[in-house]
Amino acid sequence: MGQPRAVAQLMAAARCPVHAYLLHGPPGSGKRAAARALAAALLCPSGGCGACNSCRRALLGSHPDLVTVEHSGASLDVDEARVITMRAQRHPLESARQVLMVSDIHLAGRAAPALLKTIEEPPAATVFVLVADDLPAGLATIVSRCLQISFDAVPPKAVTAWLIGHGADPALAESVAAASGGRLDRARLLVNDAGFAERQQQWRSVPSRLDGSGAMAANVASGLLGSADEALTPLREQHALEKAELAEQAETAGSKAIPGRKQVEDRHKREERRWRTDDLRFGLAALAEVYRDRLVDTVGPDAEPTSPGDAAERRRAAGQVDAIREASAALGRNANESLLMDALMVVLSEMPD
Repeated sequence: MGQPRAVAQLMAAARCPVHAYLLHGPPGSGKRAAARALAAALLCPSGGCGACNSCRRALLGSHPDLVTVEHSGASLDVDEARVITMRAQRHPLESARQVLMVSDIHLAGRAAPALLKTIEEPPAATVFVLVADDLPAGLATIVSRCLQISFDAVPPKAVTAWLIGHGADPALAESVAAASGGRLDRARLLVNDAGFAERQQQWRSVPSRLDGSGAMAANVASGLLGSADEALTPLREQHALEKAELAEQAETAGSKAIPGRKQVEDRHKREERRWRTDDLRFGLAALAEVYRDRLVDTVGPDAEPTSPGDAAERRRAAGQVDAIREASAALGRNANESLLMDALMVVLSEMPD
């Protein structure tokens, strides 16, 4: 939804494959799901029918010729780049080609040179599908060797309209769209999540609950982290359905075990980590909005401070919003969530109303 240019490029790519693709765009723009769909089309005997066993397994992440690579630390390191190079040399097991899908290639950093030669000239039966949030200067050479497919952020209004069109209450649809970050897959789950409204309120009530004490700051931080755990429930339910579908396919094929089970479980773990981080980020965004609104209510949206008190209020609110923004950025660097949230609540407690 909302990516007609990218969809057209992906359809053309499936018809006439090249050696490497780079799907890039902001988080939540749908590029990861599109990368998996492209991989399925490249592995499908019919070029992407979406219904055959090959397509279904690729979309579920269990196809033996789809290799998904995720970095284990804050960035893709040189050792992981070497592993990618070795995997690129292997022969396909079932399909005419194998697909190496590498997430967060924008975090390659010093590993980029180690990847360049392989991405530039991979074995004939290997296709790279790279996924990036942005295109830093250090990635320029790799970028130049790939066919680029760009994704735009999906506007909240488009997500809201889609949810309403599928029967959601308009007020709930608007709230979910804002919390989904433009991600339709997230919006689909959140709109049926019974705990969504309660979690949103938990974040919005943070300023009124902080009383300046370290004990309360720790208590609030613990509650917010607990709500992020609860937010995983709908995703885990979806994962359970996926496993049940795979088990049914395996049984139909006469297999006692799910083919590629470890790949699927590893993907589920990655998705749960990403989902939890996203939930914390969207919660922090809601919290920052609360502090911005409180500032507007106090001194007005445009007026210059007319007293030392107004000036102090603005400085205080700006400091609170900056602290929240810095915490959100730190989540993307794999910061310790517990320490991060404890520290943020202490900082906000030190800026009393």
